[in-house]
Amino acid sequence: MPRRQRATARQERLGIELRKLREASGLRGREAAALLGTDAARVSQIESGLAGVSEARVRQLAAHYSCTDDELITALVAMAADRTRGWWEEYLGLLPTSFLDLAELEYHATYRLDVEFLHVPGLFQTEDYARAIFSYRVPELPPDDLELRVRHRLQRRVIIEGSPLTPYEAVIHEAALRIMVGSRGTARAQLTRILELAEADHITVRVIPFDLEGFAGATNAMMYVGGAVPKLDTAVRDAPQGAGFIDSEAQLGAFRTLFRKVEAVSLAPERSRDFIHRLAKEL
Repeated sequence: MPRRQRATARQERLGIELRKLREASGLRGREAAALLGTDAARVSQIESGLAGVSEARVRQLAAHYSCTDDELITALVAMAADRTRGWWEEYLGLLPTSFLDLAELEYHATYRLDVEFLHVPGLFQTEDYARAIFSYRVPELPPDDLELRVRHRLQRRVIIEGSPLTPYEAVIHEAALRIMVGSRGTARAQLTRILELAEADHITVRVIPFDLEGFAGATNAMMYVGGAVPKLDTAVRDAPQGAGFIDSEAQLGAFRTLFRKVEAVSLAPERSRDFIHRLAKEL
């Protein structure tokens, strides 16, 4: 396969996982290349995502690396075979590549977990709320760029509104629900939107109130995306400039533990909906 000009985050992740398997086996790049009948440069390109790799070669590499995790191998083979051209590709050359990578990551997600303390989660945001968020950026975005970001954010909601539906759990601090990012009307509409979505079977919303005692986890905001197998999960650091992905198994385990700790102290879904309803009435 020809060398790619740019690897997507998903292609890079496939290469990263193949490199992890090689390193776990104790083989060097040139040794793996010799087993494949190629050169070390080619192995390096595969592991950086700049060169494609066939399904058969993924299985061949897994065998050479003595990998016996059949579920992981099957998931990596599926990644190698994936030729999806998604809606996000219409933004190629218009938005930073991290925006496209995030949409592609979400498209393949088996579930999503969010914890937010200052803003409503992106998948819940109304158009006016999202526009207010992007309008606050310094330096200001040109009008066309701002509208592209708003449109992209709204299209990302397809994973919880389209088909198939992705299971989604969101834990939101009271601060994020009370901060008026836009006008009072925008804030009211945003709370109403959350209440509407919270009625769906595949969506769970929990609230952490200000008066919760013993809560010291306000620095643990996160976006967590489930992969085909736990080793292929991804944590995401979101920022105005785009998203950064975390794939370290140790860090992923820490994020899962943190989510369960935050979830455990939050209000139950029904009490959370009642809480948001009272806030909306106050507006």
